[in-house]
Parts: sequence; structure tokens; C-alpha cells
Amino acid sequence: MGYVLSALARVLEQPTAWGVVWEMSLLAGPLWAAALLGLLLGWAWRPRWAAGLVATAEGDAAAPAPAQPPFVTLDFWKAQLPARLRAPLGYSGTAVLQQEEDKPAAQGSSEMANEELVVGKDDLVNLWKLVEGRDGGPAWIKMMEKSLPTMTYQAWRRDAQTGPPQYQSSTIFENATPEEVRDFFGDDEFRMSNKWDDMLIYHKTLEECQTTGTMKVHWVRKFPFFCSDREYIIGRRIWKLGGAYYCVTKGIPCSSIPRRNKPRRVDLYYSSWCIRAVESKRGNGGLTACEILLFHHEDMGIPYEIAKLGIRQGMWGCVKKIEPGLRAYQEARAAGEPASKSALMARINTKVGDNFVRSLESNSDGSEIVEAEEKPARSNVARFLVLGGAVALACTLDQGLLTKALIFGVARKFVGQR
Repeated sequence: MGYVLSALARVLEQPTAWGVVWEMSLLAGPLWAAALLGLLLGWAWRPRWAAGLVATAEGDAAAPAPAQPPFVTLDFWKAQLPARLRAPLGYSGTAVLQQEEDKPAAQGSSEMANEELVVGKDDLVNLWKLVEGRDGGPAWIKMMEKSLPTMTYQAWRRDAQTGPPQYQSSTIFENATPEEVRDFFGDDEFRMSNKWDDMLIYHKTLEECQTTGTMKVHWVRKFPFFCSDREYIIGRRIWKLGGAYYCVTKGIPCSSIPRRNKPRRVDLYYSSWCIRAVESKRGNGGLTACEILLFHHEDMGIPYEIAKLGIRQGMWGCVKKIEPGLRAYQEARAAGEPASKSALMARINTKVGDNFVRSLESNSDGSEIVEAEEKPARSNVARFLVLGGAVALACTLDQGLLTKALIFGVARKFVGQR
């Protein structure tokens, strides 16, 4: 209170009207900035009952709003919290999904019988071209290269002419076979129980084909507290070409599961990989290591530049959890634990002959990988904005060197530079 009174007194001491206006703008500027930031965060973290007060998206306006629980119940207020805060309180946002979808998956349904409706040979051709670098797309820009004692990781990115940024990564695991890694990535049950993929909070197999191994799966993934969780309806299928496995996973339409305000559905999703045996980095001359070439892009409903910044900062933190998860999976299989249903489905593959590959090699365009590190020009814009805001705030507050040092210290931690 004393600071506010002294600031007002300093404003009134100005000899001219322009001086008063200038001092008032310096005083009110940080307050308006804080109010705007609070408004943005409050809207991003708005409770479910507030969403019903706003017009829903196109196509959902005609649907009746779901009945809201009474305001006095504890479960209602727990439901307003983000996912990472609901878990310690014993509340799971997936309980509603479990109740609404407590039906067995269709075995070889008529829709799944027509493989072209979900994942077909065109998807295999596209993945093969990506693996061989013959898709004709833009050059890949190297982002990072990290390693653990038994894992090596490299990542690249490129910006397509339309759509979200695309990512390619190469992960090499020592002492692992392609079959083990194939089952590991296809095992949704272990993915959740082991929590090596801690973003996955719900999964359910909607349809499956025992002949081709094609699956239609429902996922819900946890996002940071300022974003709502994301929902995925994905189709996946695995082909075997020689000794390599080509797994295509992509978003597909699904009319049987209605859209909800939360979690928000992601329509554009592509995450496919090639799993193959490679020579060990230890130089023993044997194919005792396994490489996973991953190609991924999705439209999460977040501005692309913000998404790129977040992915770059959190990529290695997520990837390094895979290695201990794979070792735990190998130990479980060695101990005789039975494979889950999704892992058994991952073992149903479609074999492709050499003639198919030779026909692809005859007409394919090329794309290159640029080994230079990613240019930080665009990412520096966000850093300069943060530093500029810190300078403006420090110049506005007249509270001594300690306050200014604290402000610049927080800004330096955020942008990662002095």
C-alpha cells in the first residue's frame, strides 16, 4: 500500500500534464500486462462449466449441452483441475470415457475388412519413401544429437509448405531385436502401466482385423496444465519388408465417438516408423542393435512456432524415458510374463515381396538431410520478447537492485542465456 501511495505522489509531483500521463503509463503498464496475462491463462484453464456458457464449435451447436453436476460436490471441483493435479486427488478424467465405451472391440468388422478405409498400401509407399529419402520433400535440418550408454538419438525437423512442422528421428538401442522393439511400441497396456510414455492417460482398441493386424485405437494424451488434453482416433498397421518392419500410424475419422469440448480431438496426426537391425555402435561387427526411424507430425491446435519451441525444449526429456522402459519390457518378457493383446496384434504383419520394393525404386524423388544445426533465428524472437519485457518491468519498478536482479534472473532462466 505504501508503494502505491508513493507512486501516486510521484505522479502528482510532475510539473506538466504530459509528465503526469507518462508516469501514469509507467505505473499502469505492468498492471495491464499482468491483467492480460491472467486473462489468457484463465481462459486456457477455464473450468468445464464455463465452456457451456460460450458458443460451441461448428457442428456442436445443435447438440444439447451435457448436464453439469451440482456446484457443491467435491468431484465437480476436482474435475476443473488439470490432469496432473487431478491424479494425486484420486480423480481420473478418463472415468467418463471408460463408462461410455465399456464395449468389446469389434473382431474383423466389415469396416475393418476393407483395409483401404483405414491404412492401406499407399501409406506403406509413403513411409517407404520417407525412410529412403525419396519423398521429394524439403531438406531436413538437424536439431539435436544425444546419447546414453545403450542408446543413441538424433532428430531433424523441416517445415512443410502447408501444415505443421515435420520431425524425423533415429534411435538406436543396443542389445535389442526388431521384434522386441516392435512389440514394445505396439504394447499400449505396457505403455501406460510402465509410464515410459507418461502423456498417454487412456487407450482403447475400437476395432481390429486378425488377418492384416490393422487396428483402430482411441487415445487420450495429457498436455501441460495450460492446454486441454488431446484425443486421437488412430489407425495402425505393420508391414514386413525383408528384415525390417514398417508401422504406419495415422489419424482417421470416426463417427461412432462424438466430439467433446474436452479432450480436444486431433484430426491431423501422423507417427510412423521403420524398425530394423543395425550394426552395434560398440564395433563388435554384429547386427546386435536396433534402429527406429520415426516420422511424426500433428496439428495440436497450437500455433506452430510455439509448438516447435515446446517440442524442442521437451523432446530429449521424453525420449530418454524410452530406454529404461524398453529394458523393463525385455525383463518382463524374459521372466515369462504373457504378452498383452495389443502386443499380440503387433505381431500380425503383412509381408511384402522384393518385386514391390523394386517397383518403388524405379520412380522416386529425393530429399536430403542437412547436417547443419537448426538456425535459431525464429526462436530468438521469443527470447528477445522475454528479455525486452524484463527490461521494461525492471525500469518501471523502483525497488532497488535486488528486485531488478531477481527479474533478470527469472528472465535469464527462461530464455537460457545471459
